[in-house]
Amino acid sequence: MLSTLTFLGTGTSMGVPTLGCTCAVCADAYRSGSPNRRTRPSILLSYNGHNVLIDTGQDFHSQAVREHIMSVDAVLYTHGHADHILGMDDLRPLSFRNPAGLPLYADDATATVIERVFEYTFRKVDRYATAARVTMNRLSTAPGTSVSLFGANFLRVPVTHGRTTIAGYRFGSVAYLTDTSDIPDSSLPLLEGLDILILDALRKEPHPSHLHLEKSVELVKKIAPKRAYFTHISHDLDHNLTNAELPANMRLAHDGLKLDFDIA
Repeated sequence: MLSTLTFLGTGTSMGVPTLGCTCAVCADAYRSGSPNRRTRPSILLSYNGHNVLIDTGQDFHSQAVREHIMSVDAVLYTHGHADHILGMDDLRPLSFRNPAGLPLYADDATATVIERVFEYTFRKVDRYATAARVTMNRLSTAPGTSVSLFGANFLRVPVTHGRTTIAGYRFGSVAYLTDTSDIPDSSLPLLEGLDILILDALRKEPHPSHLHLEKSVELVKKIAPKRAYFTHISHDLDHNLTNAELPANMRLAHDGLKLDFDIA
């Protein structure tokens, strides 16, 4: 089943250009069409007439306008940090056409954060009339947890993010692992036989809760997908200069990049 993956955003939590910064990458990011312009990280999967999101950061509205997203059928969340959930309210007009409620999927910790931040959406009494019509589905963190959506299976892949464990997802021969500082040995078998690995690569210097470029490259070589794309990128990495230094099967992703693959 053919699917198109669109990188809605490939930036770090502060985005690129980073406000107040005058570095060369940020300066270039103000240029229209610059691959260094990076909004907060999220992807869209389009297949079988359906649209599935992974995360809704605070740039979701502008990303949806840029990509002409006219409908969303489900959202999977990786974790509850601001740059991955704060665009949930922008789902409101897209949710009104779904009488049963647009389904959201998250582990218990993430769901609790979303329900607290958007209390007015999930309250049972005195609910705001035009609140998003969404339903929260809590995913188990047990090994092998997956959810089937519109003919495709999404396998939860636990990854380390600093001192916490969050969710990556594998769908078909593609895995999306944003906000990763390490991959537990127990998750490595879930990543065998990948065509495409999408992996965190924040900057060149080590970071306590994200992979830095050298370690990202090492993990790609260990997992051995056919291709790898890096995301959650800060202003420390210039798009073209970094790509010129990477192995041929590894590239920095950029906002709006589209990849076609078989999601079955």
